[in-house]
Amino acid sequence: MELILASASPRRREILAQLGLNFRVVPPEGEERPDVSAPPEEIVKSLARQKAESVRARFPRDAVLGADTIVYFAGRVLGKPHSAEEACRMLRGLSGNTHSVYTGYCLLAGDKRIEGACRTEVCFHTLSEEFIRAYVAGGSPMDKAGAYGIQDDSRLVREYRGSYTNIVGLPREAIAASLKEIGILK
Repeated sequence: MELILASASPRRREILAQLGLNFRVVPPEGEERPDVSAPPEEIVKSLARQKAESVRARFPRDAVLGADTIVYFAGRVLGKPHSAEEACRMLRGLSGNTHSVYTGYCLLAGDKRIEGACRTEVCFHTLSEEFIRAYVAGGSPMDKAGAYGIQDDSRLVREYRGSYTNIVGLPREAIAASLKEIGILK
């Protein structure tokens, strides 16, 4: 049984590689449909399940891992920004505040389905308008939930409580435990 990561994210690929596993990357096809009225944990688990099931349909004999990350702030889901101005608005809102990062995961292997969600609290520094504009102009925020990557710049995050790799996009500790449960990781 081969392990397949159902994601195009280079960050998820790097985190999974840190576990010392051989795996293949197969991005899911189609558009996931989030139920934004659901609690954040359920949103990310549902999106991760949709991704895993999309790839599993093409590779039914393999183990497939899907994941999805959102930023949750002030009762709203912040996904990937659609424009530079939206990225600036997101960062202005997060500036000086605390938000939650949720990553859902779904591992399908044989007749097993292991899924869960991880939450990490993130406290931002107060960001100047100049910093926000320069950060967005660099292009990094455009493919990241909440318009930022914790690994991009130490001036973004003052502190966090929980899993660092969850903020990056894949809670390594929870994934390792799931892979052990199905026998892929010793």
